[in-house]
Amino acid sequence: MAQVNHGPLLRKLALVVLVMFGFAFALVPLYDVFCRITGLNGKTAVQPATAERAVIDSKRTIQIEFLAHADTRMPWQFSGETARLSVRPGEMKLVNYRVFNPTDRTMIGQAVPSVSPGPAAAYLKKVECFCFNRQELRAGESKLMPLKFYVDPDLPDNINTITLSYSLYEITQSTPAPTLAQRK
Repeated sequence: MAQVNHGPLLRKLALVVLVMFGFAFALVPLYDVFCRITGLNGKTAVQPATAERAVIDSKRTIQIEFLAHADTRMPWQFSGETARLSVRPGEMKLVNYRVFNPTDRTMIGQAVPSVSPGPAAAYLKKVECFCFNRQELRAGESKLMPLKFYVDPDLPDNINTITLSYSLYEITQSTPAPTLAQRK
């Protein structure tokens, strides 16, 4: 019986594995490019917008819905004080979110915003937001966290409702401990 040479097949299978690994590695940057091109995913700016004096469009009203969600691994209680708000494009608004750490240890959290519909993310301008910084709460501490924003008057006419959703994640373990000099 003749011996079968499996070398070419093994090389092809190894190449398939390498291509799959490369694709998985490139998927996140490709997804970000796809979202940027299509306007999907509702990613908002992570830097404060300037508090421009925009002209208020008194002919239009936009409904803003506020959602708050703590990750399942995050024991904090996280909620918005306002569930829904009517705003005029260009009008500055302030809403607050509440957070409470019911644990017996200091924890650090980070809020990640998302806007729906996705194209509206470019028009929701956050001037001040708790999502720009990590939030550290001691055991049993509660905090009121402000969000100051406006909707750009150039928002397309077909968008009448914007949903701003925050997901709160624990980042205590991934945050480096401050040095003694930083604590002073």
